[in-house]
Amino acid sequence: MKKIEMKTPLVEMDGDEMTRVLWAMIKDELILPFVELKTEYYDLGLLHRNATCDQVTVDAANATKKYGVAVKCATITPNRQRMEEYPELTQMWKSPNGTIRSILDGTVFRAPILIDSIHPVVKNWKKPITIARHAYGDVYKAVDMLTEQPGVCTMTFRADSGEEKTLTVQRVEGAAVWQGAHNKVESIRSFARACFQYAIDTRQDLWFSTKDTIAKVYDGEFKRVFEEEFAAYRAQFEQLGITYFYTLIDDAVARVIRSEGGFIWACKNYDGDVMSDMVSTAFGSLAMMTSVLVAPDGTTEYEAAHGTVTRHYYRHLKGERTSTNPMATIFAWTGALRKRGELDGLDDLVQFANQLETACLDTLKAGIMTKDLVNLVDAGTPVRAVYSDEFIGAVRERLTQLRQS
Repeated sequence: MKKIEMKTPLVEMDGDEMTRVLWAMIKDELILPFVELKTEYYDLGLLHRNATCDQVTVDAANATKKYGVAVKCATITPNRQRMEEYPELTQMWKSPNGTIRSILDGTVFRAPILIDSIHPVVKNWKKPITIARHAYGDVYKAVDMLTEQPGVCTMTFRADSGEEKTLTVQRVEGAAVWQGAHNKVESIRSFARACFQYAIDTRQDLWFSTKDTIAKVYDGEFKRVFEEEFAAYRAQFEQLGITYFYTLIDDAVARVIRSEGGFIWACKNYDGDVMSDMVSTAFGSLAMMTSVLVAPDGTTEYEAAHGTVTRHYYRHLKGERTSTNPMATIFAWTGALRKRGELDGLDDLVQFANQLETACLDTLKAGIMTKDLVNLVDAGTPVRAVYSDEFIGAVRERLTQLRQS
């Protein structure tokens, strides 16, 4: 069978630990046999980021802006424990996702991958819930410090005009920890527009939540910008019969749990990080979640929404086989290949991405799945737990049949 030709490369960002192992398996078994793959490759593995002083992450983000489409493997964000595990590290490098999102800006849309035999933990959820996560600022661009002595902390803004504004953060009588976070109104505005447009494109209601009763200025600005931007989309919302409303995030959590699903839930950066894990786990598994960053200029970056599966990686290093779920990583590839095909007018590439997703879902429907899903299926449903390589092999068999039909 002749391989599908690509016109323009997509940016490929390799990652860490078990997801890096799966990354290679997916390419070798599910993509390279069928596609004459063109990528601009960047190794975002932790040690290579360290060796380049994290310049490789910046280069990958800029390449994504150049080519318009990227696919990213899960990566490590080091903490103190990781510094002990990787003594070669020269510092606790910041989240590569945070760096990339800071450069691209935009919004991350995450939605669960559903199969009929697995029902959500929340029994009244009937439709998927999409998390729209602001991809800039907050704790991901914050600065922080630890102080040991009594004293006072202030926050000062110096305008280019020379004007200054100073606020007292707090006076303390002993040790304290401090954090300064920020956001840009331009980025908040892009976030709002992306959410409204995505709601229109997918014909779903849009919910937005912050805590403006506490963070009256910070979160209040998010609320104000969303209300202002909605004016340009109101008529389309009414025409489609969809709604937009704002509520406090604690109220939103209660509403989400009581809902039937089928809407978009827009959240600030950290809120979206936490709530997307909650939603994906309640629907089934962190490995059953799609994730795409959409920048204001249309640039897209597809990734898995979960981590590097460290526990399985250490078993892999001992020579043990693991049953690690590759679905989110496969769907990151299919999303990127489909988008590349759409932009370049390559119908065959779009069809291939669709067929690969169908092959994955057909494999799961046949009861062949990794161990994380086996205990979630309906009672009485015949299932067979398999190792990762066996699951990918079963997907390849079905994909080959679809390609030949």
